[in-house]
Amino acid sequence: MGRAYQNRKESMAKTAAAKTKVYSKYGREIYVAAKAGGPDPSANLSLRSLIDRAKKDQVPTHVIEKAIDKATGGAGEDFQPALYEGIAPGGAMVLISALTDNPNRTFGEIRGVFSKCKAKLGSQGSVSHMFDHRAMFVFADDSEDEALEMLMEADIDVSDIDCEDGMVTVLVPPTEFFKTKTALTEWRADIDFEMEEITYLPQMPHPIAADDADQFERFASLMNDLEDVQEIYHNGEFEG
Repeated sequence: MGRAYQNRKESMAKTAAAKTKVYSKYGREIYVAAKAGGPDPSANLSLRSLIDRAKKDQVPTHVIEKAIDKATGGAGEDFQPALYEGIAPGGAMVLISALTDNPNRTFGEIRGVFSKCKAKLGSQGSVSHMFDHRAMFVFADDSEDEALEMLMEADIDVSDIDCEDGMVTVLVPPTEFFKTKTALTEWRADIDFEMEEITYLPQMPHPIAADDADQFERFASLMNDLEDVQEIYHNGEFEG
């Protein structure tokens, strides 16, 4: 009983920590978007998109409202986006996206994780050229050709479109995010996006050997625990 209780307690703690990280991540992004473009989601497309995503990830309304209220309060943190690059355990290329109000602190913390995991922190541009920066939309539909025709008529620069298992994936340049979302929403009024985000997609996968998997997972976990880290992108593929 004691061991089972302890396991459950640890599991609950991990779940709570994961939720806290998700809430913190969205809170920070929403704060930045509201401060930059105003607190009204109907006039701030970036904010509206973030709120939609946050609700899908079950972020409570009070967390969203608190971030917006904080942004309208005038003085506050001045978060800046930052991207760190390097080679993770197992040789996979990795990009670390952060929002920071203290670049020196964030760099030191990220460098510490690389060092602790015997990974290599690279210079700007050292691995990012091996990733495609794209806006990605995924939604249930089987009309790939119809979707492509509609997007081209809307003068959207489609990087790629694919349909698999009843799900359509559309990739466009990040600058076309809102134009694409508007076009898709007008095309299908009831469209429900499985995914709508700006991301980094690896151009080539890198197999991670079983011997390196635990160290890679430790690296990702430690990096994810850092308050300033928003996303981790990598090209690693775990071997079976």
